[in-house]
Amino acid sequence: MALDKDLLDILACPKCKGDLEYRQAENQLVCHACRLIYEIKDDIPIMLIDEAKPLEA
Repeated sequence: MALDKDLLDILACPKCKGDLEYRQAENQLVCHACRLIYEIKDDIPIMLIDEAKPLEA
């Protein structure tokens, strides 16, 4: 199930407050500025910096 567009419009990276790329197929949100991946579990974005994974090159 895809995230609601209204929710995606207001979500921002908790570290830099920048824009996030929604990757529906991988079920994650990506901040390219911080190079972090935020997982989406059970249709809930996990927006904790400590839980984020590094974006591979």
